[in-house]
Amino acid sequence: MTVRKLLLGVLALCYPVAIYFGLQHWSPRAMALVLVALALVRALTSRQAAWRLLAVAAAVLAAIVAVSDHALPLKLYPVLVNSVMLGLFGWSLRYPPSLVERLARLREPGLPPAGVAYTRRVTQAWCVFFVCNGALSAVTAVFASDRVWALYNGGVAYALIGAMFAGEWLVRQRVMARGRHG
Repeated sequence: MTVRKLLLGVLALCYPVAIYFGLQHWSPRAMALVLVALALVRALTSRQAAWRLLAVAAAVLAAIVAVSDHALPLKLYPVLVNSVMLGLFGWSLRYPPSLVERLARLREPGLPPAGVAYTRRVTQAWCVFFVCNGALSAVTAVFASDRVWALYNGGVAYALIGAMFAGEWLVRQRVMARGRHG
């Protein structure tokens, strides 16, 4: 991973907190520049169409903010991210191999049929996660205070992603152990 990609990842992770604190001092229109900058950097540094699509959609949200001077479109960016991730994972279920299988094959090119089935179930679980997380992000954007929105989207959601990764890793260890012994 390059330093540029790492920096971009850190900036994206900080987005909810940056928007929260920025809105305390500047108008939503001014904070839309943060979203435009993030979108431009994402578009210019990614070769993947999904990330370019996300950048264009983020720029549209920023344009809506520029016209309306309302903060809601800024707060919908995490919903947009979850939607794109759901689209990527869901698309790979419709047109295999699943995204998780593709990642698994990087480490284990000869993935057995049981591994393919397992990675498909994990991809389905991530789809459910993105639906739930996106819905909670939308609820906090529309109905919660800016503080609650920032707390959920800038902290709780990341903890849930970490829990999902950790839970999947634990299940995978059990599945692999069962495969070796049974």
